[in-house]
Amino acid sequence: MMDGEIFTATLVPSGNMIPNSSMTLEQKTTFAFVILLIIFLGILIVRCFRILLDPYQSMPTSTWADGLDGLEKGQFDYALA
Repeated sequence: MMDGEIFTATLVPSGNMIPNSSMTLEQKTTFAFVILLIIFLGILIVRCFRILLDPYQSMPTSTWADGLDGLEKGQFDYALA
């Protein structure tokens, strides 16, 4: 402080100023984006726990050779030639 200057806090509004409590458009957009990210994260966490609890549920029951017509499982190399 220099020569008797009065120290005023910048965080406390003075008596004649009305604090603006409404959010700006950027703050609303950011808030909505964060909420969407939290919902997406929750969905991913639930999905991961379901896979951990029953890992074979999401696997298909068919095999790689089911789509080959008339070929045995060991004949796939000859089908490419």
